[in-house]
Amino acid sequence: MSEQAASAKAKAETGKTARNNKKTSGDAVKASLNVQELRELAEMVNEHGFTEFEFENENIRIRLSKMTAPQIVQAVQPVAASSAPQPTFAPQSSNASTESVSTEAAADADEGLYKITSPIVGTFYRSPAPDKPPYVQEGDKVNESMVVCIVEAMKLMNEIQAETSGEVVKIYVENGQPVEYGQPLFGIRK
Repeated sequence: MSEQAASAKAKAETGKTARNNKKTSGDAVKASLNVQELRELAEMVNEHGFTEFEFENENIRIRLSKMTAPQIVQAVQPVAASSAPQPTFAPQSSNASTESVSTEAAADADEGLYKITSPIVGTFYRSPAPDKPPYVQEGDKVNESMVVCIVEAMKLMNEIQAETSGEVVKIYVENGQPVEYGQPLFGIRK
């Protein structure tokens, strides 16, 4: 449902409330929402996945906004017998030069990889069912039409295809983890 449709639905629902609040003597409308109506409106906004919702007419203005916590995704790197230095993740209170070195090292490791990203916000699943093996693992070869994972959004299972041919080098997300639009899921070496 689009924001416009939700807005129209909210207008219709609050319009009923406004009509119920009219005085028969012809006085001005005293529009207000009780706690139950506000809860229902908040549930409707949450149900449709909005982060912001605003409704206004000549008598009342409502603005609902929910702040989402930023997600921090940290890729787990396997321990390898290489002489290359491993990036260090410093706390935020450290100096900026250490953080820039860590970011550059991570960027170098991903350089040249095609990233399969999430086309929607949802929950990432590596396999078609909990008792089934994952679609792909690191080291597997994929082609353009091959399904590599599922992203569940609003109880719909969306199969995500590789979009390119190559070898799966990195899996950026853990099974069952929430993902954002555009978030990298897999790194493919062509």
